[in-house]
Parts: sequence; structure tokens; C-alpha cells
Amino acid sequence: MYVRVFSSAVLGIDAYIMEVEIDLSQGMPAFLIVGLPDPSVKESRDRVKSALKNNGFLFPFKQITVNLAPADIPKEGPALDLPIAIGLLATMGQVDAQALARYVLVGELSLDGELRPVKGVLPIALKAHEAGYDGLIVPSANAAEAAVVEGLEVFAIERLPEVVSFLNGNLQIPPFQVDIEKTFQSSSQYEIDFRDVKGQEHVKRALEVAAAGGHNILMMGPPGAGKTMLAKRIPTILPNMSLNEALETTKIHSIAGMTTDGRSLVATRPFRSPHHTISDAGLIGGGRYPVPGEVSLAHNGVLFLDELPEFNRNVLEVLRQPLEDGIVTIARVQATLTYPSRFMLAGASNPCPCGFLTDPDKPCTCSPQQVQRYMSRISGPLLDRIDIHVEVPPVKFDQLHGVPQGESSNILRARVQKARDRQLARYRDKNIYCNAQLAPKDLKEFCALDEAGSTLLRQAIEQLGLSARAYDRILKVARTIADLEGQKNILPEYVAEAVQYRSLDRKLWMK
Repeated sequence: MYVRVFSSAVLGIDAYIMEVEIDLSQGMPAFLIVGLPDPSVKESRDRVKSALKNNGFLFPFKQITVNLAPADIPKEGPALDLPIAIGLLATMGQVDAQALARYVLVGELSLDGELRPVKGVLPIALKAHEAGYDGLIVPSANAAEAAVVEGLEVFAIERLPEVVSFLNGNLQIPPFQVDIEKTFQSSSQYEIDFRDVKGQEHVKRALEVAAAGGHNILMMGPPGAGKTMLAKRIPTILPNMSLNEALETTKIHSIAGMTTDGRSLVATRPFRSPHHTISDAGLIGGGRYPVPGEVSLAHNGVLFLDELPEFNRNVLEVLRQPLEDGIVTIARVQATLTYPSRFMLAGASNPCPCGFLTDPDKPCTCSPQQVQRYMSRISGPLLDRIDIHVEVPPVKFDQLHGVPQGESSNILRARVQKARDRQLARYRDKNIYCNAQLAPKDLKEFCALDEAGSTLLRQAIEQLGLSARAYDRILKVARTIADLEGQKNILPEYVAEAVQYRSLDRKLWMK
């Protein structure tokens, strides 16, 4: 007896339809799974056998062959438990085999037949809809995520016997419904606000400029100055996510197994803050079967690297490709996969090993050589990709004790959105979405200075000892400041402000 069940699996950021072929034949009882299964797939044999027996279903004592097609793609994870179990029941006539052609089935089985959530349900739902299937049968915990795909009926089921009854027409289960607009609106609220930050007005301004132009930023200051608190609030002033951005971000989080808590959408800008002991594979992604790393989980959001000089230099070097291209390619023997990784990089650093080089109240105990070695841990190529360096001084008691006076995230985000809209209109004929993406050849066209601005920039380069790499960054940041102010031309005062955001080039951190 031969039966075919349709399932799906994820490869990279997208899913593909998988055919689970099951054949029963005479011979010594055996249960074989072929088609490049990994250990978690091979263990389906034991889970399926126990689930069937514990729910009163017959188990065939014959030679069972399960083929997972296409057979040249490695299969991993427990999501194939459900289609294998249903296929076995169909070969024995306990499930209507004709009904199987209409649905895609995914789900992990417990030994008592409960359906447990699996990873990657959103891309699976998108693929099932694209392939024209009538519906998708998933564990209840995955239903809200899958139901955001319009035009696909999603059936949320708790236990194996319910799947059998549903396919046999003995149980009516209404499709799971999600109000996408309502879900998107309710999920797009932030619990933190820039109004919570006391003082640090010039740092808030620098972060507003960074958000408006998509610029990477490095904050430097002593411990306890508020660098992490400020960084966590950057997503709250970035432009609101579009539905397409939310779907793309949710796909990545779904693949990583971070949406199995019942969330339908990731509608707020991601904020990822890995520890400085992270490996390059953890940051960039990898593994025997490649999975997204922190740079991909931060897609459409912010990647925050606290204590930047403490990161392994090799780890920081792998950031070059995602920062430059907005994607990361992971090559392994089993597969070569590409994940999106377009994010804003925010870094935080002490100015020296003890942290008090720029603290006016606490003496620094570091020698000039120690300071130099500490800051040199941040490589030149990485600094080349950071447009804004800003000093974060300690907050005085009067500011801490007072009532917060700063603007809210909503006010800042409104200004940032207007600046981004101006950039989108300006670059509508180019593959550029924000000022940070301007190439050197674009600066002459879009960042032209008048005579006063050119004179000021020349004086800054010559008198402050600014590096050559600072020239392009200053022009880009000045262009963003002009956009925030609603000005078509870059005025000299915008150049002056942009120069202030090059602290490292001005060697402020050296004794």
C-alpha cells in the first residue's frame, strides 16, 4: 500500500513543499526513513509509534519505508512527525487518503499524541498558499503565526485523533482567523520611551540623526553614563515597520524558533544585544544546518554591541559583509544559504580599560599605551563603517533627581519619518533607501556644499586632524541633518554639527 502526504520544510529563509511517501510491503517488520534525514527525523519512528498506540490506532507490523522527497535536500527537525503518522494511518485505511492531497501538514508529536509547535511555520504557510493548497494543518500554538497569510485556511489542532477525525470528515474545525491590521497595530507598541532618559540631550540628538539617515553609531563614555539605556530606545524612534517588513522579520524569527509563544507578527523593530563572548557563528549564523545569527535576527532593526572593544577581533571582522551588502551568505558542505541582514549598528565602548578617561570626577589609572591598545581593538575597517561617534558623559545629580524634560519617542520618530520620506523621494530612481547607503560617487550630486560649507570642512580636516575616511561620513551626516531640518541645501551649521560626531578622528580619547 502506497500513500503520499504533503508537508513542508524551510531552506534558508524560504520553505519548499516536501512529499512524504509511505509504502507498506510484506517482509520482516522494519521502519526505514530515507531522503537524508538527520537524527531528529529518524527519531520520528519512535515518537510516531508510541503516539499511534497510545491513542488506540493500529500500527502496521510490516516493512515500512518512508521517503522524504526531494531526496537530495537534508531534512531536520521534528515537524515531519504528523505527516508520517497520518500517512501510516492512511496506508491502513484509518484515514481518507483522498483528503490528503488538499492539505499541508506539519507538527511534532508527543508520545501521547499531543501536537507541539515547530519552527518556521510562517514561511511554510506562505509556500503552501503559493503552491495552491486548500489549507495548512498545524499545532494550535503555531496557528496565529500561520494565519497572517491571507487566502490560506489554517486549521489549529491540539491532538492527533482530532487530525484523523477532521480528515475523515467526522469533525468540523473552523479555519483559524487573525485580524492582521489589528494584530499589526497591537504588536507595534514599544514599552520603553526616550522620555525615560534624563539628560544626555546631545546624545539623543546624535541618535535622532543616526536613525534619520540609517547611520551606524558608536557611543563612548564611562560606565553608568547611560549608553545601554539609550541604545535600547533606538528602535522606538526608527520609522514604523511596514507590513512587508514585519512579515520578512517574522520569517527569520520563526525559522530561529522565536515565535512559538503565540505571537503572530514581529511588528516592532528588533533589538539584538549579543554578549561580547559570542562566536562568529553565533553572530553571523551557521551550524551544520545553517541557522540565522544575530545579524539576521536584527534585520530591519538594531544590532547593539556593548563593550565593543571586548569582542573578539575575528568576530567583529565578519560584520563587514552584512554591513556592506545587507545580506550574509553561509557556506557549508550541506548547503549554501543567504539570509537578509539589513540593520543599524550601534556600539558602546568605555574610553579606556578602567573606563574613566573622560569622567571629570573620577581619575583614570590607564597609561597612554593602555588606552591606545584598548581602542585599537576596534579595527579600522569596522570604524570605516561607523558614521557617528558621540561622547556620553556622566549624568549630574540635578538631572537624575529632576523630572524628565526630553521629547518622547513618538515626537522624535515623526521627525525621523519625515527625513526618511525626503530621502526616499530624492533617491527614488536609485537603489538607495537612506543617506548612509550613499556611495562616494553619489556625494558630489547629493551632498554638494556652498563656499562657506566647503571652507568650514577644509578647516576641520586641517586643524582638527580629521582622517580622510571622515570626509565622506561628515558629508552623509550633514545631508541627514539637512533632511531633519527640512532643508534642500546643506548649510554650514549642519557641517559643523556633523564634524562634532567624529570624536575618534579628533583623538579625544588620547592623553
